[in-house]
Amino acid sequence: MEFFQNLNWMMILKCFVVGGLICIVGQILIDKTKLTPARILVIFVTAGAILGGLGWYEKLVEFAGAGATVPLTGFGNTLAKGAIEEVGKSGLVGAFTGGIKAAAGGIAAAVFFRIPCFINCKAKNEKRITAKGTRSNLTCPLFNFKLMLFLQVLQFL
Repeated sequence: MEFFQNLNWMMILKCFVVGGLICIVGQILIDKTKLTPARILVIFVTAGAILGGLGWYEKLVEFAGAGATVPLTGFGNTLAKGAIEEVGKSGLVGAFTGGIKAAAGGIAAAVFFRIPCFINCKAKNEKRITAKGTRSNLTCPLFNFKLMLFLQVLQFL
């Protein structure tokens, strides 16, 4: 019960509203334009990087917390912020390495948590090879490749 009393409910509300508004913009772009999801992703990341580079996105992060950092615009902001910080330390090379360093944790988590989905789910264009009319993942060469890739990743953990 003490946990709920210590929550900042106003911050949770701001986080929900701002994150929801960012998602609504994305949904409107999907529904009302002919932009592909990949292009919308690029728009959001680029917008976050530009707003972060100008220092405006930090004000939104201070206001809404995770509501602003979790969506794709937050990823763009992280890239820009990391690049700016690294330029101060390493010069021009930092412009290329700083964003990746700053976002490395998020990128690694996205890759790592995608692996179980990659193994257990099939894409629409992936065909399963069936043996005697049964559906079996083990007979699918692509599944075997996925399993091999997963085991290789586990070696390094």
